[in-house]
Amino acid sequence: MALKFKTREAVTHIAPYVLGKTLLDLKKEHGLSSIRKLSENENIYGCSPKVKEWFKENGSDLFLYPDGAAVDLSQKVSAFLGVPKEQLVFGNGSDEVIRLLTRAYLSSGDEAIMADVTFPRYQTNVLLEGGTPVIVPLVAGTHDLQGMHDHITSRTKLIFVCNPNNPTGTIVGKKELLQFIESVPSNVLVVVDEAYMEYVTTDDYLESLPLLPAFENLIVLRTFSKIYGLAGLRVGFGVMNEEIAEQLRKVKDVFNVNTVAQKSAIIALEDQAFIRECTHKNEQGRHYLEGNSTGWAYPISLLNPTSSWWTQA
Repeated sequence: MALKFKTREAVTHIAPYVLGKTLLDLKKEHGLSSIRKLSENENIYGCSPKVKEWFKENGSDLFLYPDGAAVDLSQKVSAFLGVPKEQLVFGNGSDEVIRLLTRAYLSSGDEAIMADVTFPRYQTNVLLEGGTPVIVPLVAGTHDLQGMHDHITSRTKLIFVCNPNNPTGTIVGKKELLQFIESVPSNVLVVVDEAYMEYVTTDDYLESLPLLPAFENLIVLRTFSKIYGLAGLRVGFGVMNEEIAEQLRKVKDVFNVNTVAQKSAIIALEDQAFIRECTHKNEQGRHYLEGNSTGWAYPISLLNPTSSWWTQA
């Protein structure tokens, strides 16, 4: 299609993100009174009841701009994870933190390595900044870390490892991922996206946060959209070296995480009983699915709850 108003060259090669149908549309289309949508990996159990209770009683200060530094939320997450608050960068979902990373660190022609079947916004954001996505095929539904390492060049700036991976629901082993992080040159940023880490039940999963002091190029992404059930409020964050965090703050929108999202995330974080309940219910659902399903292309026993990776992620 010929464009009347010419966009940047990078934009011409990007397709809009395809959104799934709403629950209301699906109910009407199929004549259903109740339906569970799994294609966007939302927590079907909702969010903490304490968040819902807060909504009923608050809202009088919504005429004020949100805290651009997310001070209270930073303190809560810092204490919960045991990391300095200066290492935290919050975004409008962890999607925004990905965008901030590509905005701050990619120039035209720089390369970013990622899997061929993974969260698509890595590739989109790399392209938007004029970077070159380097795509490495999965092996048996899992990141090929050796293959990714083999593609590192002098132009490589970022490597994305989605662990657990969206949409295949697989992880890379603890030893394998640690060896990979150790082997990546220190000037290349390794982004480990852990949006689904709370759903992992295997012991062969690497605890990445304790590695941050030893690897200044390591960045860990987390979100309140999945098990915390706050997808509609859009709040995620990255944990990283303080120097990297400071650069990302330079390029983020000032008021990127709204007031309601910040407060809800604090309350949700404090209600770990609800998180444990969701994890338990999800594990039960996974076992049910495994016992009543045949012919899946990849194993689904490693993690995951609401992630129906056989549909569009």
